[in-house]
Amino acid sequence: MAAETIAAVATAPGFGGVGIVRVSGPAAAHLARALLGRVPPPRQAAFARFRDADGAAIDSGLALWFPAPASFTGEDILELQGHGGPVVLDLVLRRTLELGARLARPGEFSERAFLNGKLDLTQAEAIADLIAAGTQTAARLAGRTLEGALSRRVAALVEGLTQLRMVCEAALDFPDEDLDPLADARVAADLAALSADMAGLLADARQGQLVREGLRLVIAGPPNAGKSSLLNALSGADTAIVSPIPGTTRDLLRAEIQIDGLPLHITDTAGLRPAADPVEEEGIRRAQGQIAQADRVLWVFAGDADGAVGPDAHLPPGVALTRVRNKIDLTGEAPGLRETQTGPEVALSARTGAGLAELRAHLKAVAGFQGAGGGEFLARRRHLEALGRAQGHLADAGACLAATGAGELVTEDLRQAQRALGEITGEVSSDDLLGRIFAGFCIGK
Repeated sequence: MAAETIAAVATAPGFGGVGIVRVSGPAAAHLARALLGRVPPPRQAAFARFRDADGAAIDSGLALWFPAPASFTGEDILELQGHGGPVVLDLVLRRTLELGARLARPGEFSERAFLNGKLDLTQAEAIADLIAAGTQTAARLAGRTLEGALSRRVAALVEGLTQLRMVCEAALDFPDEDLDPLADARVAADLAALSADMAGLLADARQGQLVREGLRLVIAGPPNAGKSSLLNALSGADTAIVSPIPGTTRDLLRAEIQIDGLPLHITDTAGLRPAADPVEEEGIRRAQGQIAQADRVLWVFAGDADGAVGPDAHLPPGVALTRVRNKIDLTGEAPGLRETQTGPEVALSARTGAGLAELRAHLKAVAGFQGAGGGEFLARRRHLEALGRAQGHLADAGACLAATGAGELVTEDLRQAQRALGEITGEVSSDDLLGRIFAGFCIGK
């Protein structure tokens, strides 16, 4: 069945100097003739009037024509650049629908580019990541991913696995031949090299995922410890109300900041204590829910408080925790980071700012963040999950080889590792996976 022709507004909602309607599919040339009176010359901006069914002008602007297969989607594409008013854009879009196009789903243009071999899946995802980038580092790495930085690393591993599978499977296909692929320990050496390359790619992917998604940081502790003051100090804004009255913070307060390109998603929570009323009880319940989802918890307590004040009764076991000794401006303690029997502790004053630099450096260190100049590409959780499975299959292959010395027995583990890598670039994919990925894109992209 022939592909449908799709159309959508490709610019952000609202008012602007320029607005774009994009059309892709086999009927794009028909739409161009009906809307413009002609098909524009390929890849040249041409002035045109966009006309309705009666021939009256809806708008005027530039029309661009990208014939298949030399287009973003690999199909015929018509792009209409008119004035950026929502009513005008809606009239142009409605006209394309009258002429036989249908409204595109979110991400459908990028999905067609993927299905038509113009992009692999990591590059398609990088388009959405580039649009959504919240830091310069994330934008830079998204651009590298779009250019194929992650794809090339994965392809190199797949090629290595393919070559090793050929050697190992030869022993299965020709058991009577004197192949002896293990005579020079080739399989063992190649497997070790592949495992090292996989570990390096996984480490770089963790860095890329950190730049993309950041660190979920929850500020918790007893009332009046200075949690809201710390949120304000880290964000550089009066995000939270600061008061000497215990229990001022009832609901969750959030701030999005970055430290040298590391995104931090900070949540300030209600003071943890026996609730004085139902409202505070709900605030504490929400605080505990956020703590359970945090990548790290900053447990804030006053520097002059009793040393028995601690998080053990309020936090789930195994949570990544940094204790923050606040209000050192009142106690005269020196700011800085130190290791204690209960883990890292940062002494600081949220009021004066002393010790905040040490806290920021500590957060980068525990996250494993290499800095704005580090990283090669952006990565998503699904990439890390697939790489982890591929690494596990290589480990199983190595264990089998060490135990049996029979290279032909590792072929299934190698095949599974290659399949996991194929999921990253989309060589192996399901309709459900593609639907979930492209559903998160903008309409018109």
